[in-house]
Amino acid sequence: MLNAALHALDWAGIILAAWAAHRLYLGSWVLPDSYSIVAGVVVLLAALIFPRFDLYQAWRGASIFDEVRATTLAWALALFLLFAFAFTTKMGIRFSRGWIGIWALLGWVVLISGRILLRVGLRWLRSHGFNQRRIVIVGGEGLGEEVARRLLASPWIGLQVAGFFNAETAMAHAKPGVPILGGLADVAGYVAEERIDQVWIALPLKEEDKVESLLHELRHSAVDIRFIPDIFGFRLLNHSVTEVAGFPVMNLSVTPMVGVNRLVKALEDRLLALLILLLISPLMLLIALGVKLSSPGPVLFRQKRLGWDGQLFKVCKFRSMVVHQEGSGQLTQAFKGDARVTPFGAFLRRTSLDELPQFFNVLQGTMSIVGPRPHAIEHNEQFKDLVDDYMRRHKVKPGITGWAQINGWRGETDTLEKMRKRVEYDLYYIENWSLWFDLRIILLTVFKGFIGKNAY
Repeated sequence: MLNAALHALDWAGIILAAWAAHRLYLGSWVLPDSYSIVAGVVVLLAALIFPRFDLYQAWRGASIFDEVRATTLAWALALFLLFAFAFTTKMGIRFSRGWIGIWALLGWVVLISGRILLRVGLRWLRSHGFNQRRIVIVGGEGLGEEVARRLLASPWIGLQVAGFFNAETAMAHAKPGVPILGGLADVAGYVAEERIDQVWIALPLKEEDKVESLLHELRHSAVDIRFIPDIFGFRLLNHSVTEVAGFPVMNLSVTPMVGVNRLVKALEDRLLALLILLLISPLMLLIALGVKLSSPGPVLFRQKRLGWDGQLFKVCKFRSMVVHQEGSGQLTQAFKGDARVTPFGAFLRRTSLDELPQFFNVLQGTMSIVGPRPHAIEHNEQFKDLVDDYMRRHKVKPGITGWAQINGWRGETDTLEKMRKRVEYDLYYIENWSLWFDLRIILLTVFKGFIGKNAY
């Protein structure tokens, strides 16, 4: 029911926005046939595209921010495909570009506003006792308690916890605000007698025999059954559940750069890198001249680094040190007062201007503008066994700037704790990646990411 309402709301919003744009731009509520055809094509595209962005999942408790982001991307893709179709087929439909622009903006506002208002309305109803689902939780101490605690703290989700069934024979103490209704043997009888919509099983993975027994007891019930595996003791990275060849697959550690995310990231990197290079090209020429005059040797410094999924690439920087050689397998990080660093190179390193040629790496596709900083191969070998999950930094492309850098974890990593903190922030970025997060990091880099006390 909710899915059908959301479909209808989106389609009506798109058509309403087309009418409103025509009224604002051309002064009439009556859409000419050509404009009506364009609006119809976009409604059809929305019907095909929007479900691919999971916009019609009725899961309670999903983030509004995630839905706004997904709706924005879906709407942008629908308009992009409209333009691609119009230009490649050269269809003889005339419409105003100004109208399209206003429609694009109004359509986005209407789509987002409609969904937010619907969510606000549902939250109000659920927080006042309407549109509820009664559930029982089956689990032992720990995960089961945490599930109950979170649901009780979120009444707007509309999931009313009727009680708790303890998987242990002895019940140590009452659960937070939830009555204990019995043990595993009592679940099926209670569900049959009471109006229960869902059974949530919160048991450790090792107790599959109890899960199997419970499912057998509930085999005659039409109640919804959800399983919450106790995996939260693991270090997870973009955990989710997908389907592969008909099997449910739980992702514990995967890259976020798949599907639409990969396309968005690639477009973001290429477009911004090209724009930035055009703007900074005069500055780069001056820096190149300064490097050449400061000491003998090449202007650029290239070094092998590990990139996405451990693939080797050559990172490019302005040379900031005198030309020198180190022993095989050795690499000494720059340190305070390092005699190898030229005076001009020290200025470049303090201001991060030595990193500017890496925008060419971004255009080549070996780096991103935002991501974990690429470490030298020797440092990877040094830290991969000392810092937990160190190599998971390579689940995305390395970046020119990153969440760790703008939070002060840049420059020399002369202690293990500094590297641990850098990895911690890098993994947080990978787990929480979004286009908006990238743009936030880029903006913060402008104000606080170029100069740091640890850069020398």
